[in-house]
Amino acid sequence: MSGVFVAADNITSPIGPTTGTNFAQLKKGISGVKLHTDTALGNEPFYAALFNKDQFTPNNQYTKFEQLLIASITDALANCEVDATDKKTALIISTTKGNISLLETGENNEALKKRIALPTSAKLVAAHFGFVNRPVIISNACISGIMAILTGMRLIQSGQYENVVVAGADEITKFVLSGFQSFQAISNEPCKPFDADRTGITLGEGAATVILSSNPKYADGVKVLAGAVSNDANHISAPSRTGEELGFAITKTLKQAYVNAHDVDFISAHGTATSYNDEMEAKAIAFAGLQNIPTNSLKGFYGHTLGAAGLIESIISMQSLKENVVLPTLGFNSMGVSAPLNICTTLLQGNYTTFMKTASGFGGCNAAVLFSKT
Repeated sequence: MSGVFVAADNITSPIGPTTGTNFAQLKKGISGVKLHTDTALGNEPFYAALFNKDQFTPNNQYTKFEQLLIASITDALANCEVDATDKKTALIISTTKGNISLLETGENNEALKKRIALPTSAKLVAAHFGFVNRPVIISNACISGIMAILTGMRLIQSGQYENVVVAGADEITKFVLSGFQSFQAISNEPCKPFDADRTGITLGEGAATVILSSNPKYADGVKVLAGAVSNDANHISAPSRTGEELGFAITKTLKQAYVNAHDVDFISAHGTATSYNDEMEAKAIAFAGLQNIPTNSLKGFYGHTLGAAGLIESIISMQSLKENVVLPTLGFNSMGVSAPLNICTTLLQGNYTTFMKTASGFGGCNAAVLFSKT
């Protein structure tokens, strides 16, 4: 099977327009989460990580969602030699909501239905860069970003493509915010993953791109080893009570990569700061024998960026691997889950070679992916 290397990446977020600027800010403990009073999004003040209003303004050609994707892909492609127009290069788009905001402003007719469809956005983005292959869309709740990376890895391993550009984005709209508010899942303060006093999710918007390649000359220090997905079949919005299903995805990933649990240096957890998700994820990590491995959640910095979350958090963890540091979990003070976890509370330094990224989402979906230094 071909090795799958990370050739380049980008994070476009309220914290910064590149991976480098994002990671530098996170090492200083700077978060993109702020209190907002935008009545176009919500009637009451809410915490979120949002772009300034003058950034990524929709125009006649591209929506905000599409502009986010284009900005992220542009920077990633500029930092490697992968050619978007090569027939051996594929494009994968990851999102949960796409252009759902158009429902709030447009007339409900056939033209709107066509414009709001994810294939429409994917084709526009692909055409902007000259991709010759039909883009692939991954939209599977909050595991979309990780699932897109795994799909890219498998497309390369199958021999169909040599390079895959994996990009994900989501924006926060009234539709999205009100949906989480209807679950009473939005925190009334910046989220506190795994903390005893956590009160729910903080949302965020952003985009990210990871360019994968089978060509070792494009390798930029990190490779994708393996990954797996599973499903709880428990409830449309509530996760498993045992964590075994996410635990299965983690243990299957380790088995595929021929890596022992104690050889994982750190875990980038999903860590949404909801009572049920954090509890389930803690049990899953313990189920897989990783309870002593340093673990963090980046939601305190970015909020939950939905379809971009798995990509953003994987990229930040890749930077952690390269610089041999593990970031703390912003907002965590005291353990609030029943299973033992080794939550990072300060910036850790060491000699790190491998990390695990996990995610879970509505519909009971779970995913895990393992990265290592080349």
